[in-house]
Amino acid sequence: MAGSTFGTLFKVTTWGESHGKALGAVIDGCPAGLYLNEDDIQPFLDRRKPGQTSIATPRKETDQVEILSGVFEGKTTGTPISLMVRNTSQKSSDYSEIASYYRPGHADYTFDAKYGFRDYTGGGRSSGRETTGRVAAGAVALKILKEMGISLMAYTRSIGPVSIEMQSFDREAIYSTATCMPDKEADRRALAYLKGCMENKDSSGGVIECIVDGLPAGIGDPVFEKLDANLSKALMSIGSVKAVEIGDGILVSQALGSQNNDPFVWKDKKIAKKTNHAGGILGGISDGSQIVLRAHIKPTPSIFSPQETVNKKGENIEIAIKGRHDPVIVPRAVVVVEAMAALTLLDACMLNMAARVDYLKKFYKRT
Repeated sequence: MAGSTFGTLFKVTTWGESHGKALGAVIDGCPAGLYLNEDDIQPFLDRRKPGQTSIATPRKETDQVEILSGVFEGKTTGTPISLMVRNTSQKSSDYSEIASYYRPGHADYTFDAKYGFRDYTGGGRSSGRETTGRVAAGAVALKILKEMGISLMAYTRSIGPVSIEMQSFDREAIYSTATCMPDKEADRRALAYLKGCMENKDSSGGVIECIVDGLPAGIGDPVFEKLDANLSKALMSIGSVKAVEIGDGILVSQALGSQNNDPFVWKDKKIAKKTNHAGGILGGISDGSQIVLRAHIKPTPSIFSPQETVNKKGENIEIAIKGRHDPVIVPRAVVVVEAMAALTLLDACMLNMAARVDYLKKFYKRT
C-alpha cells in the first residue's frame, strides 16, 4: 500500500490496523541528540485513546507506547525511531456481519474497488485508530519544536451548533473537558446536544482549531510546496476531515480587498501586522504572525439508526450498525490535528535550512 509515509526530511511511516496485534510509526530523519523517552510521548497518546468519557467509544485500550529503536542512553541516535502501541481490546466479532455489505460514509466500498478485498474488522488502515502512530510521531516533532521556541495548541471550536466564546477561553479546559473545548459553558451545552444525538442513535461533526505561535517568517515555499498547501494536505489526510481553513478561510470570498489585506507596521524593532486575516501565511510562506488553522470534521459515520446500503450480491438492504463507536470524532481528533501540524512545520523548518547560502556558510564556515 502506497501513501503511508509523510514528510521529506523528517519522514514518518505509520503501520498497523485497528484490530491487528499492534500499531505504530517509524520516524526517519530525527536529528541525533534529542533527549527522548516514552514519557515524552505517552501524554499525547492518552489524549486520543478511547474509553475515557461518555462521548468516546467504550473500547478500552491502554495505548502504552514502546520505543523499539533509535534511542541510546536517553538520546536519539539519528537512526530510525520505531514506536509501537499494542492492541489489547480487539473484538473482531463485532464486525463480522459487515464483511458482506458496505457501510454508508465508510471506506468499505472504495477499498474493495481499489484492492479487490478489505480488512473489515474495524476498518483496517482506514480506521481512526491508525492515528495512534501519527500522534506518537507528532509528540516527537512537538518536543523538537518546543526546543525551537515554537508552540502549538489545538482545541475543539465547535460541535454541531455549539461554538465556544473566545471571551471565555480557558486553556486548561482543553485538557479537562470531555469535548476538549476551552469554554466550560460551551462544553456543557455540547454534551447536552450530544446526549440528544445518542438518544436518537445519531452522531455529530464539529470544528477543530489549531494555533501556532513562535514560527518565524520565511518558512515554506512559494509554488508547489506552499506551507498552507502542505498544512492543508496534512489535515485532510486525517480520516473524517472534509475541509480546512487558514486564517479567515471561506470568509475571504465575501470580503473586500481593503478589508482582507493585513497592514504591515514596524513594532518592537521588527515588521509585524496589525491584523491577521491571512492566518500567518502569505504566498505560501510564514509571515511571522500566529498561524491559525481549522479542520472541519464530519459526523461519525457509524450510527445505530437504520441506513440503506448495498451488499456484495448487489441487493438493496437496510442495516443498523453494531459495535463500539464515538458519537462524535472531534474531541479525540484534537491531538491528531496538533500532531499533523507539528510534523508539517518541523519538516518545513528543516528544509528551510538549505534555502539560503548564508545559512550554509554560517553553519559550515571554519573559523
